[in-house]
Amino acid sequence: MKKQILLAAVILFCMAGFVRAQDADLSGALGITWDSKYIWRGFDIYADHSAIHPFIDLDLYGTGFGVNITAHRANSDGYENSERWDYTVYYAGSAYEQEAYATQYMVGYRYYNYPDNSSHTTSSADLQEVHALFSWPNLLGVENLVPRYCIVKLWPSNSGSLGVARGTASGFAHIFMLDYALTVPGLLPNTAEQVLNLHTELVYNDGVHPGGGNADQDWTNFVMGVSTNFDLANNLTFTPGVFHQITMDDSVNDDKDETWASMTMAYKF
Repeated sequence: MKKQILLAAVILFCMAGFVRAQDADLSGALGITWDSKYIWRGFDIYADHSAIHPFIDLDLYGTGFGVNITAHRANSDGYENSERWDYTVYYAGSAYEQEAYATQYMVGYRYYNYPDNSSHTTSSADLQEVHALFSWPNLLGVENLVPRYCIVKLWPSNSGSLGVARGTASGFAHIFMLDYALTVPGLLPNTAEQVLNLHTELVYNDGVHPGGGNADQDWTNFVMGVSTNFDLANNLTFTPGVFHQITMDDSVNDDKDETWASMTMAYKF
């Protein structure tokens, strides 16, 4: 039923796209990400094993509405039950663009589906969330230095699921981010300059544990990292990155430090 509701929402968004922007084209990106570790909001999902994340992201005719489908799969045996598909519908926009408090925002709904766990039994691990992301590009008065904030409300999709039984899968997360786009000399031949995307984030977990464990209500982890985009031929973009996490709460991650590499290849259309 929930998937039917999600599909209906996507159809409505598409219809809105045709009505509001009949001359605009459907655009988006199709790609895959490889992570040497899959760290998700502080949690080490596949216990230090690498993972792949194929995805498609669609901009619905310039309306601000979009759809994203992303899969997550470990590159090692033994994690089949943790394979996950994320289905997201979202709306992105901006306000007060000429002001110091100019705001960019994105609000969305996401369904987390674990296909090897039935969504209709007490063994279900499926989750849902709503989230809102806000960015303020002019707030600090420093070009390319952008603070961001994301609030997430997560809850189990099934009232009889393991997460409900243990009382740990429902709650909020607050993510505070700071990004800086640093321009350096070109890293490739015939390239005048390269932009390094410096990223930091601090997470406050309000007791949410997607695996049904017991998570504290506390500041849980701090992440810092750097990534950059290489524009290849034929609308291909290659994005490598390196990230490091400092974990402040053992209920989220037993390892105090996590370091991982990430590589994304995306085709834009």
